[in-house]
Amino acid sequence: MITAPGSGQGKSIVTAALARLHRNAGRKVQVFKHGPDYLDPMVLEVASGRPVYQLHPWMTGEAECRWRLAKAAGEADLVLVEGAMGLFDGDPSSADLAVLGGLPVLPVIDASGMAQTFGAVALGLARFRADLQIHEVIANRIGSPRHGVMLAESLPEGLELLGAIPRDEAMAIPDRHLGLVQASELTHLDRQLDAAATVLAEAGLDRLPATVALQAPAPAQPDRLLDGVRIAVARDAAFAFIYRGNIDLLEAMGAQLSYFSPLADDGLPQADALWLPGGYPELHAATLAANTPMREAIRAHHRAGRPILAECGGLMACVSSLVDLDGNAHAMLGLMPGTATMEGRLQALGLQSLHTREGNLRGHTYHRSSLDTPLEPRARTRKLAGTEAEPVFQVGRLTASYFHGYFPSAPELVARLFRGQPLAF
Repeated sequence: MITAPGSGQGKSIVTAALARLHRNAGRKVQVFKHGPDYLDPMVLEVASGRPVYQLHPWMTGEAECRWRLAKAAGEADLVLVEGAMGLFDGDPSSADLAVLGGLPVLPVIDASGMAQTFGAVALGLARFRADLQIHEVIANRIGSPRHGVMLAESLPEGLELLGAIPRDEAMAIPDRHLGLVQASELTHLDRQLDAAATVLAEAGLDRLPATVALQAPAPAQPDRLLDGVRIAVARDAAFAFIYRGNIDLLEAMGAQLSYFSPLADDGLPQADALWLPGGYPELHAATLAANTPMREAIRAHHRAGRPILAECGGLMACVSSLVDLDGNAHAMLGLMPGTATMEGRLQALGLQSLHTREGNLRGHTYHRSSLDTPLEPRARTRKLAGTEAEPVFQVGRLTASYFHGYFPSAPELVARLFRGQPLAF
């Protein structure tokens, strides 16, 4: 597991560069991401050349975490898991996942503003929990070779410096208001990852870790609750927040998936149901508003009484208007009354679940827009503490919320959504 004392230490690019380094050496690399995150996995998929799945003991479940790790260990030469926030932050934390999976932990520590204190930080991470395996650390953003030597000398007995990474333009990926810029928007990402891999190799980070044995039973196959159901999935620069595990589940339940671009296409594929996932509609609101044929096609789908699931950015596209980051209002689909307005700070963040008689769908919320609508919610998600959170709206067979669900946590509920069958809250 690649982790850090906190956010902003550089663990995302270090994980991606490690994946590219070993991939370029001819090894098969499987990368995972701890927690509910869409943007980091996009970069990690480009780096490794393989699909990236989420691991989270609560959201995806402990059994799935163990199984995915064991499956990867049987197929890949190297398995990397990028942690979330700081090593001990959150519940469950990255440390909890490491212990659950039996993974050694490799902290990345931004050493740009410290010398001997580096050893104290590394010691604290290594000794805070007795059940963690931390034997090596990485120093990031060092100022000189001598700085790296000082950091190595500061480490106590039992801890070693795997490598010291100098400051380098290749080790920085631009971000925006919800996280990293999407990988598809970074035109020179492959070139940058190759350069970052070279930086790591020169810093001595090309050594494979010790072998770890991982074993776990495979889960039972889901019932084919969506056999023959055609689901059209929006996927482009405006709608890209899609878990690989969600796609796998829909296909395993028998759904026939096709993809379309609300930005570029002028019509829908043949579909019984639509999925409008999250993304950045606020960055493309003018283009969405101008694509009149697509807007009418989605409205016709809704008028015909066919199901639509709209998550976060998908919800924002379904309301009457969207006010973007510059304060400009754009006409949206109008499937439900209301205005989504981009705000100056996050409006909601955290793990949540949607409780129904058909199961409890686990997931999260993370958005910087507010919603003004006269509609009364059909239900509300719940935070881990049990308090009510995001509203869930239903208009005809449209189900819309800021909530992002992890479909494998409640297959029967998900199947009912895409079949347009009523839910019992």
